[in-house]
Amino acid sequence: MSQISSEPDFDVIVLGGGAAGLMCAIEAGKRGRRVLLIEHADQVGKKILISGGGRCNFTNLHCKPENFLSANPHFAKSALARYTPADFIALVESYGIQYHEKTLGQLFCDDSAKQIVAMLLNECAKANVRVAVSAKVRRIERAEPGFIVELDDSELRTEALVIATGGLSIPKMGATGFGYEVARQFGVPIREPRPALVPFVLGGEDHVNFAELTGVSAEVVASLGKRRFREKLLFTHRGLSGPAILQISSYWNGADPVMIDWAPGQEVFADVRASTAGRNVAAARAALRTTLPARLADRLLDVLAPTSWTNQAIEELERRLHAWTFTPTGTEGYEKAEVTAGGVDTDALSAQTMECRVVPGLYFIGEVVDVTGHLGGFNFQWAWASGAVAGRAV
Repeated sequence: MSQISSEPDFDVIVLGGGAAGLMCAIEAGKRGRRVLLIEHADQVGKKILISGGGRCNFTNLHCKPENFLSANPHFAKSALARYTPADFIALVESYGIQYHEKTLGQLFCDDSAKQIVAMLLNECAKANVRVAVSAKVRRIERAEPGFIVELDDSELRTEALVIATGGLSIPKMGATGFGYEVARQFGVPIREPRPALVPFVLGGEDHVNFAELTGVSAEVVASLGKRRFREKLLFTHRGLSGPAILQISSYWNGADPVMIDWAPGQEVFADVRASTAGRNVAAARAALRTTLPARLADRLLDVLAPTSWTNQAIEELERRLHAWTFTPTGTEGYEKAEVTAGGVDTDALSAQTMECRVVPGLYFIGEVVDVTGHLGGFNFQWAWASGAVAGRAV
């Protein structure tokens, strides 16, 4: 990869070498724009490389606007319609990268996420995009027309400036609040950032009851208000994780209780209620063990078991099994959050181009924007789509 020289002028400078920044640079370069991509880390695509257990969950076949959170739920529609999962899949297939579908439309590389990064860098090279790594931006200022970007060793002018610096999640990978700082500098409003797709921490009696179940998992329905996710739940040493919990965490406001259905679609204790001889905790335990791992079944009965075994008591046990509620004491924060919710207010941006309405030539794309996908490849699709539409506009 090339390092910055004293060349003064670019049509487009993209700050951030993640998924969105790389896609934007590629699309702009394909249009003949002179593009410089600046990454402050020592390599591009670090979050791509660790995603999907190193196999990159690069998109989702069932991507729809409903799979995204934003203060404006309609904002993402334009970009998602103009760069679809099929578009990215076509690019992947053109490189002969083998992939497979896991559950719920999630696509992963058969081999390695390194293939996706190599593909994107090759596309950058084909589009004559210059890539600079280990480059720190010291100052940005407006310079009509365009912007001045000052680095350690040079001062560059550009017509268009694209902020693709991501959010605050996974700081050990180099995440910073730089994009929000740029937004504030130019008076662009921000929706309060918060960790999303993040494990919950349990406290008090809930932690005492379930602390010994670390590593145990089960398929559940996690719900909060009208939001419901049927996926795996995983017990951790601090609380709860797994896809169902990560999904619902994005909607948690820090106060409301979360509901868990431990046996979705099943009536677990029907035979216990119908029996005349086997109405006791042993029969209930045997019934619940047919649905849940033994350790979890036993612990839930310790917590939920009634003091008597009347029809009404068994019906109440069934109800509580399908509607166990807890209020997290918090989350594991940005260190364990897969993404950052909130960010640059979509009201300040054009949905068609991602350009800032009040600062022409300034664009925000990817995770730094207040658009957050569900777990399962949706955040990558937002990165590809927002990057693509900005790259076609700059």
